[in-house]
Amino acid sequence: MRSWKDRFTEQKAIIVCNGPSLLQSDLTLLDSVYTFGLNKINLLFDKSAFRPSCIVAVNRYVIEQNKDFYNQTDIQLFLDSYATKFVRSRRNVIYTHSTRQKTMARDCSISINDGHTVTFVAMQLAFHMGFDSVALIGCDHNFVAKGIPNQTVVSSEKDDSHFDSNYFAGGMKWQLPDLVKSELSYALAKEIYEAFDRKIFNATEGGQLELLPRIRLADFVHSTR
Repeated sequence: MRSWKDRFTEQKAIIVCNGPSLLQSDLTLLDSVYTFGLNKINLLFDKSAFRPSCIVAVNRYVIEQNKDFYNQTDIQLFLDSYATKFVRSRRNVIYTHSTRQKTMARDCSISINDGHTVTFVAMQLAFHMGFDSVALIGCDHNFVAKGIPNQTVVSSEKDDSHFDSNYFAGGMKWQLPDLVKSELSYALAKEIYEAFDRKIFNATEGGQLELLPRIRLADFVHSTR
């Protein structure tokens, strides 16, 4: 992890989230930008030629369910240390340490706060790597599935909350989102980014996340800053 510190200063990155709106984004615009894929982004691969620069996953259910892909891919992986039980150690795998301390890590070499969403983990990694301008796509900040935040539930036959109907489906276990605490994490990220003269945007097509300033994906990709 230390070797990734400030590797991409004065560059931009895009965090590719997993909401249904992701299918509305023009992924061909991402070819020249460093991208963070999240969780089961590999379910998009049969629909698109897009491949992320790296993939981030910290949820235990996600890691167990997607372990076969993680074990065979050559894409750079940043996985919670829980993954040591399922994903073999190799050169493209970095295991992260999670902390419950409610902070945003500017240096991820020691630990990272999961902030109730893997998107926040990717925000911290992007800061650690030195990116000074970051945008989200596919962050709908809205889920069809409703219930008690963080509660573990069993999925139905079809998933309408992610870009792929099989994302959490057919009886898979997953944890219901905590949108309030996720938004608190995004607010913290925005505060830290701006304090260090960096920027973080929402380039999602639609969605309900209004905390971060909106920008069109094409404008973000083609901007000089």
